[in-house]
Amino acid sequence: MDFFFDDLPSTSMSTPKKGHDDSLMLGDTDHDLSRKKSSSVSMTEIQEQHSSSYIDDISKKAQEMVEKINHGRTRDQEMMNSFQEKLTEKVTEMCQLMKEHMYIIYEKNSNEIQVKLQELSEVLENCSKLNHELLEASQALASLRHGLDINQRSEQ
Repeated sequence: MDFFFDDLPSTSMSTPKKGHDDSLMLGDTDHDLSRKKSSSVSMTEIQEQHSSSYIDDISKKAQEMVEKINHGRTRDQEMMNSFQEKLTEKVTEMCQLMKEHMYIIYEKNSNEIQVKLQELSEVLENCSKLNHELLEASQALASLRHGLDINQRSEQ
């Protein structure tokens, strides 16, 4: 919210010295009526100008305060923009470091998994060989038993 007091009239006037306005109000009783009217009008004008100068001073001070507030807000906004930029840079940098670390872990895990898969493959191959040998042994035993059964029958 910006306030501007530029369109107010600006008059600067010094405060009348003490006793000066008294001399305007205290005239000789011998003066004529026009002199009294002239003094009365002059005093009113001086008071109006004096009041106007106080109003102008207050307006200027208020305008200066508004300008200081606006300057502070601008400075705050610039600081927040700078902070946001730096924070974005840091977050981006940290994300990149985390990605690099993650890829290193992936590579290490991949190597370990590859070793384990190779070991598993060798174990499964050995199992297949043993299973094949077991089948051959079982067939050999079955043949032997069959042969023994035939021999025993022929002997009987």
